[in-house]
Amino acid sequence: MPQLYEEFVHLVFIGIIALFPVVNPIGSAFMVSPYFENLANKDKRTAVTQITFYAFLVCTVSLFAGQYILSLFGISIPVVQLAGGIMICKMGWEFLSSDAQRSSSEDLDNNPEVSAYSHIANKLFYPITFPATTGAGTISVLFTLSAHRADFGSADYYMHTGAIMISILVLCLMIFFFYLNTKTIIRYLGPNGENIVNRISAFLIFCVGLQIGISGLKAIFKI
Repeated sequence: MPQLYEEFVHLVFIGIIALFPVVNPIGSAFMVSPYFENLANKDKRTAVTQITFYAFLVCTVSLFAGQYILSLFGISIPVVQLAGGIMICKMGWEFLSSDAQRSSSEDLDNNPEVSAYSHIANKLFYPITFPATTGAGTISVLFTLSAHRADFGSADYYMHTGAIMISILVLCLMIFFFYLNTKTIIRYLGPNGENIVNRISAFLIFCVGLQIGISGLKAIFKI
């Protein structure tokens, strides 16, 4: 029993270590922070809770059915990487080429009856959750972890699956914590510092998307 317990804990840590770099809850929190610019604390908590739930669903579906879904449509991981990279680049470019804070404020002034939350409600899944938070990298890592599971129904299968699920839950808790509290950290920088962080975050979003897209192209053309 102690040996099984140690192996289970080891598998949980392996899952966390494998997922943390690709989910990157800290970096992702700074990247998506401009979306929460005008939200009240209650609305922000609601939005972050929804994003965390979506992230959990993406990870769970990828773990159990992702390979079958991609096979059904004849899609490969490199293609998902390329498409996800293009989508993230688009999101970063929008932040770089427009004043998100000003446009959001103008929209709220023109529509006083519409809450700030309603302006991002349709963006909580795409592009905030997918692909900014849990994208092609997360899916590919979960595919790799699921490929090492034992045969369905065996004790090893349930142990491996349980360990991966706990790893996913830990990452989702990190997403919730950092997404909810990043604004507090940014506020200490002051108005100018906040604007700088938002602009740098937008640039990093574009760079991350470009890197993911290039990785997909390299895999497709076997460069």
